Order: sequence, then C-alpha cells, then structure tokens
Amino acid sequence: MPLLPDAESFKRLVDGTDTAAAATLARLALAPLGATWGTVMALRNTAYDRGWLATRPAGVPVVCVGNLTLGGTGKTPLVAWVVRRLAAQGSRPAIVSRGYGAAAGRRSDEAAELTLLLPGVRHVADRDRVAAATSAAAAGADIVVLDDGFQHRRLARDLDLVAIDATDPFGCGHVFPRGLLRERLSGLSRADAAILTRAGSFSPERRAEIRDRLSAACGGRLPGVWAEASHAPVAVRDQAGTRHGIDWLDGRRVAAFAGIGNPSAFRKTLTSLGAEVVAFRPYADHHAYAPADLTDLTAWARGHDAALVTTLKDLVKLPSGFAGETALVALEIAMVMEAGEAELGRLLDRLAPAGNPKTGSLDGAIGR
Repeated sequence: MPLLPDAESFKRLVDGTDTAAAATLARLALAPLGATWGTVMALRNTAYDRGWLATRPAGVPVVCVGNLTLGGTGKTPLVAWVVRRLAAQGSRPAIVSRGYGAAAGRRSDEAAELTLLLPGVRHVADRDRVAAATSAAAAGADIVVLDDGFQHRRLARDLDLVAIDATDPFGCGHVFPRGLLRERLSGLSRADAAILTRAGSFSPERRAEIRDRLSAACGGRLPGVWAEASHAPVAVRDQAGTRHGIDWLDGRRVAAFAGIGNPSAFRKTLTSLGAEVVAFRPYADHHAYAPADLTDLTAWARGHDAALVTTLKDLVKLPSGFAGETALVALEIAMVMEAGEAELGRLLDRLAPAGNPKTGSLDGAIGR
C-alpha cells in the first residue's frame, strides 16, 4: 500500500520524540551530515551576498515567496495572497516555480492548485527559473512571483518573503537531514519580511516567543517586516467546481486523506469544523495517485459510510468522477492576515509599475 507515514516518522526521529535506541543512533549519525550541509549553504549564500556568484535579472520586479523548512508551511495560500494583492494594485503578475514533483509535460501539484485559486494568472514552471521568469515577462507579466525560491539565489529578486510555520517554526533546530531546515535559521536575515503562518492557533505570548527566538538566531537582524497570518477554511469544493459552505462538514462522517507536507494540521482543521473524522490516511507529500489507490480509497470510504475529504492540492490530481456515488470534496483554505498586513502591503506597493492604476486593496483574505 502506498501510504507513507515515514514523513511523520522522520519528524519524530529528528525532533527527538522517538526515543528508541535506534533513533538515538540515527540522530548521532545524521548530525554531521546536517552540519555539513548547513555549512555548504552558508558558504553559498556568502558567495552570492558578496557577488562572487552572479544573479540574473528577469527584466521585471521579482517577489520571492519561500521558507526555511521542509514540509508544508502554508506557502501556497501566501503565494495566492501576494498575487491577489499585486493584481489589486494594477499589476499583471505571473507565477514562476520549479515545478517540483511534476511529471514531464504536466503541472506540479501547487501549480494546479494555484490555477484553481487564481484563474487567468500565468504560471510558468521550469527548473531554470531565470528562463521561466524572463519567459513570463516576455509574455506580458510586469511582475513575477517566484514560488518556493528563497534558497534559489540565481534569479535576482526585489523582495524576499519567508513563511514560518508556527506549528514547527524552527525545523527541529537542525539542518536536513538531521532536522527539517533547508539552511540555518540565520538565513532568515536575508528576507525583507517574515510571515508567521497558522499563527491563529497560538497565543500572543507563543508568537512573541517564536519571534524572539528567530531574532536571536539572526543575531538581532530579523526582517524589517513581521506579519502574522491564519489559515481560514472558506469553502469545500467538489470536482465539478461547485463551492459549498464549510458548514457542509459539520456533523458529517468523513474519511480524510492528504498527500501534503503537514497532514496532521489538515486533520485538526477538519475536526475543528465539526467533521467526524472516522478514518484518516496520510500519504507522502506530492503523492501520485495510482488506479489502485483510487479503487482502494472509494472502497475505504464506503466501508466507513463516509464522504471522502481531501485538500485542493490532492483534488486537482484526481480523475473526475472516480469516487462514483461517494461524495468527494476538498477543503479550500485562505490566508487571513492578522498583523503586519499594512506593512507587507507597502513593500509590495513599491514594486507597482509606474502608471498602473490601483484597483483597491484586498480585505485580507483570498479564495472567496
């Protein structure tokens, strides 16, 4: 069976929750590898910072939305929020990404999800993100949003926005493979803004503690803008594109599944909305659903007399009508800024091409 709980098992390993002797030995073995990778990334960043490695311009302003950790940080809703905010100021934004996890000739999971959330917005995926950005500009975009590019330094950017997941803000304190960090926490000092995502689940005191620890890790050089945001469920969508209110879930028996970086957060959200989660299956991030998976999921839901519920990222990969008479919906999440929205907006406003008429600001949420 393609269920892969190893993502969560790996997290239990690196965060020390798994106290078995084998896990302790694994942490000892992984520590020098993580330290080495952290040093390599630090040296690479220094080379870019000092101009020893050259960056390439796109010909239009570039806003990078990235993160410091592996797994789901709520970055896709942030990308959508940024694109909507730029469009509201009169810009013609395009999204550029590497297209991670996409089969040849197909869109990545995130690209397909963003296409659903942002119809009409050009999305160019290419391992060569400089080429992708220049292609987007040549096609008429006057600003590029680089999705998941904080560690990709070759494409010059005008703003770096970094998403920090409040549920795991420090990546277990170590660089991969000893932890979940892509680079040392001190790398956050390169950013122009840090956005604490899923902040609504935590007290103001915990949010302040996260900010203080990140500031200390950056030697006091925290990004100039600090924003806090929540992920708000706004609707459920079926495969026909019909949107229902989130009360559709209240009291309903559901069999939920997700192939995302943080499946436990998805499950908690469903429970908070009143859904009776009678069964749950976490798949590996970017899981490609095979025909056998689809048959099994349908039988699984029917066996529990439950509706199938997943994420938008998963829904866009599923063939239409595969569940037959079994209800299948995806939870649609929007980002709502709770603090720092005005400051973040001013950063983006500075990049508005001269002469573009502003069409008004967003109300703090997207996907409605």
